[in-house]
Amino acid sequence: MRSIAAIILLLFINGVLHAQDLRNDLYQEKYQLPAGKAPGPIKIDGILDEAAWKNAVPVSGFWQKSPVDTALAQRQTEARVTYDDNYIYFGFVNYDTNYYVIQTLKRDVDPGASDGIGIVLDPNNGRTNGFLFAVSAYNVQAEDLITANTDNEISFSWDNKWFSQTTRQSDRWIAEIAIPFKTLRYDASKKIWGVNFIRTDLKHNEYSTWTRIPVNLQFYDFGYTGALVWEQAPPAAGQNITLVPYLTSGVNSNPEDGVKTHGDFNAGFDAKVALSSNLNLDMTVNPDFSQVDVDQQVTNLTRFDIFFPERRTFFLENADLFSNYGIPPARPFYSRTIGLDKDGNRIPIIAGARITGNLDAKTRIGIMNMQTGKKGDFAAQNYTAFSMTRRVHKRSLIKTYYFDREAFMSAEKKKANPLDRYGRNAGVEGVYSNVKGDWQAWGGWHQSWKYGVHDNSHYLNYGGGYFGRRFNAFINYDGIGTNFYTDMGYVQRIENYDAARDTTIRLGYKSLFASSSYSFFPKKGKISSQRLSTESFIVWNPDGTFNELSLSLHHSIRFQNTSRIDLRLESEDLQLQFPTSFTDYDPLPKGHYQYTQVNAEYRSDSRKPVGFQGSVRVGSFYNGTLKQFQAGLAYRAQPWGNFSVMLETDKLEFPQPYGNATLLLIAPRVEINFSNYFSWTTFMQYNTQENNVNINSRLQWRYKPMSDLFLVYTDNYFDTPFLKNRNRAIVFKMNCWLNL
Repeated sequence: MRSIAAIILLLFINGVLHAQDLRNDLYQEKYQLPAGKAPGPIKIDGILDEAAWKNAVPVSGFWQKSPVDTALAQRQTEARVTYDDNYIYFGFVNYDTNYYVIQTLKRDVDPGASDGIGIVLDPNNGRTNGFLFAVSAYNVQAEDLITANTDNEISFSWDNKWFSQTTRQSDRWIAEIAIPFKTLRYDASKKIWGVNFIRTDLKHNEYSTWTRIPVNLQFYDFGYTGALVWEQAPPAAGQNITLVPYLTSGVNSNPEDGVKTHGDFNAGFDAKVALSSNLNLDMTVNPDFSQVDVDQQVTNLTRFDIFFPERRTFFLENADLFSNYGIPPARPFYSRTIGLDKDGNRIPIIAGARITGNLDAKTRIGIMNMQTGKKGDFAAQNYTAFSMTRRVHKRSLIKTYYFDREAFMSAEKKKANPLDRYGRNAGVEGVYSNVKGDWQAWGGWHQSWKYGVHDNSHYLNYGGGYFGRRFNAFINYDGIGTNFYTDMGYVQRIENYDAARDTTIRLGYKSLFASSSYSFFPKKGKISSQRLSTESFIVWNPDGTFNELSLSLHHSIRFQNTSRIDLRLESEDLQLQFPTSFTDYDPLPKGHYQYTQVNAEYRSDSRKPVGFQGSVRVGSFYNGTLKQFQAGLAYRAQPWGNFSVMLETDKLEFPQPYGNATLLLIAPRVEINFSNYFSWTTFMQYNTQENNVNINSRLQWRYKPMSDLFLVYTDNYFDTPFLKNRNRAIVFKMNCWLNL
């Protein structure tokens, strides 16, 4: 509990001193964009020839954000805003050449990888959450919900309807954007919104923003937004109810489980209801995720399970409300526990509902309930999640949660597996940040409940650090009890596989992670930045005995042409608690191991049509050696096609009787965009470690805004000379976005 007391003390100090640092207030006095009502209709054609645009006051003077933040942008941008009763409009004149770097025409793919413009909107001016709308020079859209907890996790998973068009000229490109008021959530009585703009100019390897943001902070940092000033109160958002029904049909076979070829038909729907200007209800009935991309497989050279990211849209929207508790790799909430088993197999979801949004200017809330069906020996489950975040002073937070999994099991199964009856977790966290964002501290207490478990069921974490423009340093402590269960979460190290006895043993741990880095920003030359960093990670067993110590030294070089070189030296000192195996021979025995590795990685200029990346890792590995080679080759036929292949090979050599192994992973990918609305993507993976060959091919046609047709083919084979089929499916899916 000492960590909570420390957080409270820091928040008190911040309360005393916050008046000395009014960064956001000063920015909104300096950076102001007036919003006047349009005198007539506006056609979204990317021309800006209406009277409303001629009357609108432009803002310019964009600042460099990256790779440095010390000067104005080399090529400037003009931004304008106006509105009518139904839409808020943005117009941008982006001065440029007649050549653009465009990575794809596919929607919701990282817009920062193409020349484009983005809008950061904070309608409540609360500095904790808002919206991001981005469009490329070729009118490729992406949008997302962002929060003060986003932390590099922008997924562009939030979908909503808005309109844009771009035109390209010899010395500029123009973007015209219309966002329906009912797409946004806001208090109509507020006449000042937080706003910022980000421009990507990849030919100069330059990211610029309207307000000046330090290079060490995110471009969407709400502490540095300017003010969108309404001449009169904005129109009320109005009723916003959306229904998205879907239909699927397909053919499936599963020889691995003895399931013969059969046809399927399915239907369901999602619904979105604006309960208030700041609170939203999402519902789903019999959801289908057949169109979701497959997991990108990796070679696992650790003793623990790999964390795969969530890809299902329903769970990604507002995910930070539930998932940003704890510190990786210990998270009390991990949405892949819902509707998927530990092997990634699908469990039917019957229905679910989620309420998310703001109760007031300082309080965000999330409530979710999901019901899954029975499948084989996997009982039907009910999942409940509650989370509340309260902003304290300018940018600090107090967060609390409660997660509950309940199984619908027979009395016999409850007796046989009492731990499967239910799993419950609750916790509280404090996050301190000064207004500038460079000093941060955090701490939390987490508790779990299981049937018959009464001790060692907590998780304590706390830490803090300084995150400046050049120098960064932080330290974090985790203490996890052996009986801390997270049925709706993920704790990577707590389950240890004993390869000799083919069993898994739970063992809590205490760990300390420390990191520091210093960055250099040369004013001239081909290098844009260099960074030297160190990391140390030490782990103790619950009784305080030594378990593991990892040390690393990293040198990163970024060039003006976007290429990069990374050099890393790593050492490991390990007291292995349980036998482990990386080959088909005898497992490595428990005991003391020390080994060192060096790693060198290069990535070429991402703006070029042909790109290359490669890395080499060599050194000792437990009582043997490791030689790892990774390579990737990509070709971009701008803007319509992307063709790539990734290869990794790992050669492991151990003394007898522990054997040798050569692991191979090959992953070619083809993406063809016939237009902004019609694309074909095929992804193949050959993984000898998983004894699997996977093919996933998908056609997508967006036949009207936010409405899609999908045709998806998936195939999995055993890695045998004759590629024995494991399972296969071809699925057609249609959904339709209906505004009611």
